[in-house]
Amino acid sequence: MSRAIDPRTGAAVGPEIADTTTEEIRDACARAAQAAPWLGGLSFQERAAVLAALGQALRDHSDELVALADTETALGRQRLTGELARTAAQFDLFAEVLRDGAFCEATLDSPDPEAVPPHTDLRRMLVPLGPVAVFAASNFPFAFSVAGGDTASALAAGCPVVVKAHPGHPGLSVRTAEILAAALSAAGAAEGVLTLVHGEAAGRALVADPAVTAVAFTGSPGGGRALFDIAMSRPDPIPFYGELGSINPVVVTAAAGEARPDDIADGLAGSAMLGSGQFCTKPGLVFVPEAAGLPGRVAERVAAANLAPLLTARIEAGFREGLQRLLKVPGVRALLDVPEPTGAGHRVAPQVVTADARTFLANAAVLTEECFGPVTLLVTYSTEEELAAALALIPGALTGTLHAEPDDPGAASAAAALGARVGRLIYNGWPTGVAVTWSQHHGGPWPATTAVLHTSVGATAIRRFLRPITYQDMPEPLLPAALRDDNPLGILRRVDGVLTTSGVAGQAR
Repeated sequence: MSRAIDPRTGAAVGPEIADTTTEEIRDACARAAQAAPWLGGLSFQERAAVLAALGQALRDHSDELVALADTETALGRQRLTGELARTAAQFDLFAEVLRDGAFCEATLDSPDPEAVPPHTDLRRMLVPLGPVAVFAASNFPFAFSVAGGDTASALAAGCPVVVKAHPGHPGLSVRTAEILAAALSAAGAAEGVLTLVHGEAAGRALVADPAVTAVAFTGSPGGGRALFDIAMSRPDPIPFYGELGSINPVVVTAAAGEARPDDIADGLAGSAMLGSGQFCTKPGLVFVPEAAGLPGRVAERVAAANLAPLLTARIEAGFREGLQRLLKVPGVRALLDVPEPTGAGHRVAPQVVTADARTFLANAAVLTEECFGPVTLLVTYSTEEELAAALALIPGALTGTLHAEPDDPGAASAAAALGARVGRLIYNGWPTGVAVTWSQHHGGPWPATTAVLHTSVGATAIRRFLRPITYQDMPEPLLPAALRDDNPLGILRRVDGVLTTSGVAGQAR
């Protein structure tokens, strides 16, 4: 059973929601498989209209959804209103991706008997994989949950979705699914295009179901790795797109630390404590020049932070365990002596911890583990050689941030070291906040994600749920519209090596 807990009080709210049974999982996946031809068979324009309708449905119910989300997550109405707007915008973006049409990578090669080797008519594009399992996250109850980017991008690809609800906001999950289902029904959707399931056992059964063709997951490394292993051990292994955790390293060069220590301290404290440190892009490991005095400056600002309670009891327990793990390392110091909050709910005190580069080099395996919550680790370095040695030990991450000055002698090497380990490199900014755009990439090398080639945010997130197929000498009536001679969709295609929207002369096939 699932029941929401108000993080402010620790009291249960809303009704109990039964876990989905194994038989119900089989039925949900079977309906998704039956719905796949309907969704995949829509024209790009028709599918775009469905996506746009889903985004509008979220906006139409904004007040209701935000109020319910605040009850179950305590994230505050201002934050949640913005997140819901971002979530609706994700549907808008993928509707635009569909109208554009280039996502399908339509490529046509005319017969060429003089080529080496010679070839006949070849036409390639990307097509939907099939039903997708989506696992909702706790820290973004809209943007990475039932109506999140994984759902939006999978539906845009033409793949029905079965969402495993997060137990931290089950009532919100049910209501969001109801709103989306009503919008899909109004659009004439087949039953099974979007289904919601509940329960840990249901999640395992979902990944193992033979109708499921891919999995999108955002959550803990332990849970993600367990599901990843199920996906890989199936008789037919399937792609598992998991976001598992990230320390998001930051480098402050000596020149930047000298030029603007207060500005950097302000920005770091604000970014690290945003959402009580429960952002996947929180700057959790920061390398700072010893001479800049940044640890003390950051600690002063973090001590004054006004934190909301953590989302769940599990996150609270994990934060406390992770902080103690850091502090047990010889040479690591806590800079704050803030009293623990009193009263009910999942409340914790913020913390800033620090160590020197030699301590980090000797204990990197422990000090590079993510501690999810309101803490950041500042590592002081004295020389460029110390910094380079430390950066060589950083694991894969979603983001890396460089604070440097114009013509900074330390910038190039630090940028190169960070860029080799992250999916997004930020200059003189902060990683929290992920814009939903065509160019965005939200992914990174292991252990940040299980699939370094892909993103869960931005237009190319759709690529996860598509597979290529080449049609050789296929008669025109049997070709998808995107590959027909006259280009009825009017999309950008690569024809005989040239990008064009023009049609091509018909071939005898």
